[in-house]
Amino acid sequence: VCGCGTQGRIQIRALTEVLPVERVNAFSIDEGEAREFVTQMSSELSIPIHQTSNLSEAVRECDVCVTCTPSRKFFIEQSYVAPGTLVIAMGADSPEKQEIDPRLVATSAVVVDLLAQCVEVGELHHAVMAGLMKPDEVRAELGDIIAGHAPGRVSEEEIVVFDSTGTALQDAAAAVLAYERATAAGRGRLFEFR
Repeated sequence: VCGCGTQGRIQIRALTEVLPVERVNAFSIDEGEAREFVTQMSSELSIPIHQTSNLSEAVRECDVCVTCTPSRKFFIEQSYVAPGTLVIAMGADSPEKQEIDPRLVATSAVVVDLLAQCVEVGELHHAVMAGLMKPDEVRAELGDIIAGHAPGRVSEEEIVVFDSTGTALQDAAAAVLAYERATAAGRGRLFEFR
């Protein structure tokens, strides 16, 4: 996990729900934030979480790499990523943000949440702007894979990059969940939209 703030915590919790996570490497340019992340999340999830300052080594030994930072310059080099790795890029949600080497994006199987949006603001945006790939070279939108209309991973050695820039549907689903929990707990205040 690259980025040990709120989004990093959310991502590792989600991953432990769907994958048999045995160990986590935590990286942040803020070493204090990384220490706090390690303490909190290893206790909460009962899995070994290790703070690392050697990003290339940490990424190379992982099956899944999640980036969730506000970086404006890529820090995951193509050479860091081993065959078979899933890279989940969460941070590039504006044209100025970037976490992943565009060469890595261009040589991987790319899955996006929304193609039109990722071309404008995501990691795909940087690979396209660098002339390294075209939007029609993206494997699929995530929804197409979930619906069975496009393939997911096609080989054990394939590197897959999931470029997630966020969608309004995700925001709406989160709002519904927050509303339902608040209502069930008898919290909040109802008001009319006019």
